[in-house]
Amino acid sequence: MTNAPAKPAVSSPDRIRAVQRRTLVVLSAAQIVGGVGIAVGLALSSVVVDRLSGSTVISGLAGTATVLGAALLALPTAKVSGSGGRRAGLSLAYVAALTGCAISVLAISLHTWPLLLGGLVLVGGGSAASLAARYAATDLSPQGRSARHLSLVVWASTVGSVAGPNLAKPADQIGMRLGLVETAGPFAFAALAFGLALVVVLGFLRPDPLVLARTQNGTQNAAPGGGRTVRTAWQVLRTTPAARRALVMIAVSHTAMVSIMSMTPVKLHHDGSNLDVIGIVISLHIAGMYVLSPVVGWLADRAGKVPVLVLGAVLLLAAAALAGTAGHQVWQVTTALVLLGLGWSCGLVAGSALVTEAVGIDRRPAVQGLSDLLMNVCGATGTLVAGSIVGLLGYGILGLVVGVMVGTAGLWLVLTHRRPPRHPA
Repeated sequence: MTNAPAKPAVSSPDRIRAVQRRTLVVLSAAQIVGGVGIAVGLALSSVVVDRLSGSTVISGLAGTATVLGAALLALPTAKVSGSGGRRAGLSLAYVAALTGCAISVLAISLHTWPLLLGGLVLVGGGSAASLAARYAATDLSPQGRSARHLSLVVWASTVGSVAGPNLAKPADQIGMRLGLVETAGPFAFAALAFGLALVVVLGFLRPDPLVLARTQNGTQNAAPGGGRTVRTAWQVLRTTPAARRALVMIAVSHTAMVSIMSMTPVKLHHDGSNLDVIGIVISLHIAGMYVLSPVVGWLADRAGKVPVLVLGAVLLLAAAALAGTAGHQVWQVTTALVLLGLGWSCGLVAGSALVTEAVGIDRRPAVQGLSDLLMNVCGATGTLVAGSIVGLLGYGILGLVVGVMVGTAGLWLVLTHRRPPRHPA
């Protein structure tokens, strides 16, 4: 008599809901402390590189290094998540960030800026973890709730983004009292924050949401070829139009946001605005990015992901138009930056939820990792190109270029989404 194959264990709906509630709380807590680490570590990075190198040009590489690190760590985080679960993937990213902070402290102590840039690349693991956490929030989401659950974890990033920069100076003072050289304290504090985020993930993200979701789906392991993350992702994208549309709109939204946002402080400074005014404008922009993300998530689940992506494109287009025609009007630039943040939120939340819903659980981490890779590469490229455009042609032309890019992507999204399916002859 042969034994029947064992069936995967199936948890009750009540237990799944309880695990998902716990998962959202744990991920949000990790986002808060990890976000503090990101913000504290980056608050003085360009200033420190400038002081150590004596070059303003080289100081600009500080931000590029962390974005590059987030891009480079996106795929390893996805690969480890695909094989070992979300807890393993997030832990890898946080360990990289913690290590990067330690290297940064050493580099500042040794007064060597190349080593500091190397440390900042690993600090980018904090951003990689932050992006990966939003996807972890959707593994156990019930039908029609993925955008809302994802948006809650995105919203938790607000706390770290706002509080972190304000902690840089106290952290520096405490660090010097403990014997660290000047400006090393914020990186030591960031290391503690990433370490705490690591403890939260390792200690409390149990059961692992991706592992449990695969068990529920009858898929115990990643799909064949899942170790080849990029190849697996491209295979899925070739056969999944919805996922392609989502990745394009996430990349376009992020590129538009980073391009205009990165050059706005320079524009305001050249127009005569002081640092207080610039700080207020950027703070309102960050509020636009994060504060209303739960509302965006609710709307995406109720009205649909593609309509919210279209709304995001419209908001980004309006932001580009207002920014490009603002002249010396600070209120118009401020309005543009708020709309820019809202448009980015629509693109990120709705696009990420659409990726989740369009791709099967076995191949989902690979596509999500590729999404984060493209997002960060496009962001870094957008920053470099935006600087060249503003330097050669002006801030108004940047608004025009971004508007054309967003308008083209939005039109493509509408046309491809509404295109009727082809039937064989």
